Amino acid sequence: MSWTMSWTEVLGFATGALCVWLVARQHVANWPIGIANNVFFIVLFAQAGLYADAGLQIVFIALAAYGWWSWTHGGGPGSAEALPVRRTSRTEWAALAAAGAVGVLALTLLLSRATDSTVPFWDAATTGLSLAATYGQCRKLVESWWLWIAADLVYIPLYAYKGLYLTSALYVGFLALCVVGLLGWRRTLPARSTRTTAEATA
Repeated sequence: MSWTMSWTEVLGFATGALCVWLVARQHVANWPIGIANNVFFIVLFAQAGLYADAGLQIVFIALAAYGWWSWTHGGGPGSAEALPVRRTSRTEWAALAAAGAVGVLALTLLLSRATDSTVPFWDAATTGLSLAATYGQCRKLVESWWLWIAADLVYIPLYAYKGLYLTSALYVGFLALCVVGLLGWRRTLPARSTRTTAEATA
């Protein structure tokens, strides 16, 4: 077994860890740092044959631009208020589940037939979970942390299997930061419970 570590992986490690730490603190700087992390991972994952993960980074960049705007404008045109943390509504859960199932199935078939991927389902599954989690992060949905935790639990062995040991270790750190982020965001919910009750039942 050989282990070669590139500067791309090191920079992806550093920017990724900083990004998740900033998200847990609800600091808006997580978005530009996250975009830099996405660029490093595009190169890293393409070299490792994780094509869905590489393509996913481009989608992350687009979502980061939306999330950056959403966090600073409160989710509404002309609003300057910070976006509040809230729970995921039943409608949002249903839409995320349906879109995720269709997306994972389609991507698994695509990777199986059009690439030399050795892990098409797991590559597709982590892509689906990450996209759903990123949407939740953009809207400050507290349950987005559970989706990140589920994705990280798959990413850790997947990257180790592909020989990306530093990245696998990074995701162990991500997992710990996700738990911290989940607890931190949940602590902000009670003060806003009155406002979010109506949203959660929409």
